[in-house]
Amino acid sequence: MHTHLDGMPSEDRRVAVIVLTEVRVVRLADVDLQHALDEGEGDESVAQWRAGHETFWHSAEVRAELGDPGFTVDDDTLVLTQRFRLVHCV
Repeated sequence: MHTHLDGMPSEDRRVAVIVLTEVRVVRLADVDLQHALDEGEGDESVAQWRAGHETFWHSAEVRAELGDPGFTVDDDTLVLTQRFRLVHCV
């Protein structure tokens, strides 16, 4: 799978071109250490990665965006994981 995407920050200004090289849908409990490390946010374990993401997913802002004040995730929640290659920085 090779899909070219333009990176667009909130200011609608192109910052990069990437190629998606892998897209997987996995149970939250099945996110592996390599994914947590490769995401590049400084997490050193899957537990640390998950705690940070759960804080975000359970935030008032995400719950408001989803229109579900009780939204929560658990081991069986499906998540989309992506790997990509940087093609060009603008």
